Amino acid sequence: MNSGIAELSSVDGRLAPTAEATVPLKDDGLYRGDGAFEVIRLYGGRPFALVDHLDRLGRSAAAIELEFDRAALEREIEALLDTAGDVDGQLRLIVTRGGRRIAATEPIPAHGQTLRLATVTYTPTVILDGVKSLSYAANMQASRIAKGRGADEAVLVRPDGTVLEPPTSAIFWVSADGGLRTPALSDGVLESITRDRLLEALDVAEGTWKVDDLQAASEAFLASTTREVQAVSEIDGVPLAEAPGPRTREAQQAFAETLGRELREL
Repeated sequence: MNSGIAELSSVDGRLAPTAEATVPLKDDGLYRGDGAFEVIRLYGGRPFALVDHLDRLGRSAAAIELEFDRAALEREIEALLDTAGDVDGQLRLIVTRGGRRIAATEPIPAHGQTLRLATVTYTPTVILDGVKSLSYAANMQASRIAKGRGADEAVLVRPDGTVLEPPTSAIFWVSADGGLRTPALSDGVLESITRDRLLEALDVAEGTWKVDDLQAASEAFLASTTREVQAVSEIDGVPLAEAPGPRTREAQQAFAETLGRELREL
C-alpha cells in the first residue's frame, strides 16, 4: 500500500489535483457554511464503512433540507478512487447549498499514541444536533481554546456540566466504579460510525454523565475515522494513571478486528 497520497478532487464529477480544483464563488456552502460533509478512512484505496458514511451524509442533508444526488456522488467517488489508486489516507465528501458535490482524497492528520484533553464549556446549537454540517467554526475554536490551555484537544461540556464529545471524535472513559462509559446520542452528540462499531464490540454504558465523572476516570480514549482509537493521557492537567490502559487496548484490538473483517468483505 502507498502511504503517500496525491490530493485529488472531484467537483461535480470533474477530476483535478485539489490545488487546481475550483468551485463557483457564490455558494452558501462557502458564504454561510450551509452544507454537510463526511470524512472516510482509506485503507489501500478501500473506504471503510462507505455506505454508513453516505447514509449519515443523507441524514445530515435531510435535517437541513438539502437535496443532493447520491447516485451521482457514488459514481464520482468510484471514479476518484480508481484514479487515486492503492493509497492510505482519507476521503472527504461535501455537499453544499449551491448544489456542489465534492469528493477529495487527503492525507491522514498526524495523531500521536496519546493526547491531552481540556474541557471547554459549550452550548450546543440544538437545531443541528446530530448533523455533520459545514458549520464547524465553534468546534474548531474549542480546539484552539484547549490548545491555548496546553492540551492537544478539547472535550465539549454543556454549561450544566454534562459531557458531550470532542470537536471531531467520540469519547469513552473508565469511571471510578470500573465501568466503560460514553455520552448518549440523546444528549446531542454525533452518531459516530467508529463509536457505533465499538458499542457493538464492547460492554459500554451510554448515558448522561457529568464532567466530574470524566475527570475522575482511570483511563479514557477518543474514537473517530482518522484517529481510530487514541488514548488520553491527561484531562484538565491531571495525568491519567495508564495511557493506554487495558480498556483502551481492548478497544484498539476490537476495532482492529472489526476493521479487518469489514475490509475483507469489500
